[in-house]
Amino acid sequence: MASDGSALKKAPVDLNTYQIERKALEIIPVAVARKYNVIPLAISGDTLLVGMAETDVLAFQELASIAKMRIAPVLADPEQIRQYIDSNYRAYAEIQKQFKDVPAYAQTAAATVPVEDIVNAPVVRALDLIMSEAVKMRASDIHLEPQADRLRVRYRIDGMLHDTMSLPMAAHALLVSRIKVMGNMNIADHKPQDGQLTVRVQDKDVDVRVATLNTLYGEMCSLRILDKSFASRALPDLGFAVTMLRQYQSMLQSPLGMILVSGPTGSGKTTTLYASINTLDRKGRKIVTVEDPVEYRFDGIDQIQVSPKAGLTFASGLRSIMRHDPDVIMVGEIRDGDTAAIATQSALTGQLVLSSIHANDTVGTLFRLRDLGIGQYLISATLIGVVSQRMVRRVCPHCRRLTKAPIDAEMAFASEMGEGRKEFYYGRGCNACANTGYLGRVAIAEIMVVDHELRSAMLSGANADELRQVARKQGMVSMWRDGMTKAGEGITTPSEVVRNILFTG
Repeated sequence: MASDGSALKKAPVDLNTYQIERKALEIIPVAVARKYNVIPLAISGDTLLVGMAETDVLAFQELASIAKMRIAPVLADPEQIRQYIDSNYRAYAEIQKQFKDVPAYAQTAAATVPVEDIVNAPVVRALDLIMSEAVKMRASDIHLEPQADRLRVRYRIDGMLHDTMSLPMAAHALLVSRIKVMGNMNIADHKPQDGQLTVRVQDKDVDVRVATLNTLYGEMCSLRILDKSFASRALPDLGFAVTMLRQYQSMLQSPLGMILVSGPTGSGKTTTLYASINTLDRKGRKIVTVEDPVEYRFDGIDQIQVSPKAGLTFASGLRSIMRHDPDVIMVGEIRDGDTAAIATQSALTGQLVLSSIHANDTVGTLFRLRDLGIGQYLISATLIGVVSQRMVRRVCPHCRRLTKAPIDAEMAFASEMGEGRKEFYYGRGCNACANTGYLGRVAIAEIMVVDHELRSAMLSGANADELRQVARKQGMVSMWRDGMTKAGEGITTPSEVVRNILFTG
């Protein structure tokens, strides 16, 4: 088949925004694509458009022979080509292929699977592919969920779950057993278990936290992919507005007292706490953490892992820490009255205490502490400030376009910002964002600094609305407004703000 190299004389295409056709990918095997560093882009009549970094006669000949079509080369960046070979050639068919001929016993409980089958090549290869695909797609979690007739595999990407593949139930016992073996868990025990394992993906070690739980159709398995880059994140990288960032950095300069980060599960509280620790002096101050679990390791910091079986809880760990002369204490989470009381006492007696707590907003955090048995005087005396936050998806910068918004998005924006607006930036979907329209996440937050006026209001028994009014008078920007401001700037969308925030007025 004839091929035309003239396209390579034109400006290169941006593969981030190019809509790669699935049918085109199916024509050229991944091995050939990697061999020549080319990627099929689209089919036009009897012509296959192929992204290439340079003219290669041998590549033209082999591609034309395989495709039985004319090859039209399109100039593209070689790094982008490699990136999109990885992200567009999915391994799902290969994973399913590994379980084509599975012995009947392997379709039952994991404990009945012989050890030699747990460590054999097909299941090892399949798990490696599942992990590799998750990392390529920027997934934070993998969920293996047995159903009546299939094993559902889902990835959580930018906070949202996506169905990625369905495997035969024959795969279930083998995969769960393999994960348990790697995580030093008991394959014969079907009670809830936790473990940790390390896998090699794209020439780097990836730590994975594992949890299993028995369901009606067998054990489901949740794998949290621990991105080590989170441990080195700086506060400016989280997306706080400039004014909020300055407020929070000022709070961290306090030699003693308590700073709390609040929000629901998955709102980025731990990420903010870790970024906070990264700003502190590790040489001149002793920093100790008590966490459940310790997800990321820091140099120059003493980290303690909670272990209820060994009698080490947040509360008992905090009591022990106080005998080791700490300057800064980070408590992974204040869950109960004992932990709250010891953390508050530590802040009162000379330590800077950082912790997370479950509460809807900054004012709600004050009442949550009260519910845990902390007196109003202690709260007002020790609390430096509260950060309440959510994580919303960022609009993909590669494919975003001004688009007419749904009427509910218009109304939500207008109710907070006081201006009518019909168009916002939305992602159309492209290769960079896996056709979701979103790429990554950003924090939206409110920061309440506990100053003299707010302390007086707290001690006088002010209700939630009154405390919120005082905080806003002192300069607090609500989380709702911060979100809508970011929507107006094209960073996120009004619907993302509405989806993530319980409007508190």
